[in-house]
Amino acid sequence: MPIKWSALEVAEAMDEVERLLNQAEPFLADAEIRVGQAKCTPNLPKYMHQNLGRLIYTVKARAAIRRAIESVRNDIPQDAIEAERQTGKQQGFDL
Repeated sequence: MPIKWSALEVAEAMDEVERLLNQAEPFLADAEIRVGQAKCTPNLPKYMHQNLGRLIYTVKARAAIRRAIESVRNDIPQDAIEAERQTGKQQGFDL
């Protein structure tokens, strides 16, 4: 049964999101380190320690983004992607 949405467009969007995440990775890793350093500030109130801990958790959640990207990819029918690629190649010959 043919699908009405573009599997190829979604797959390419996930590739782009992953590429952007890869570019951001060094900055996110630096941010995680810096927040960890701030968390070690002497005499830091407990509420600030908790807030910084939550921030570290949020920055580390980038692994969840990668899992979400993979989940999207797993739900895309592979035969639909290939069919769209073939259609695109055929359209190119008609020009």
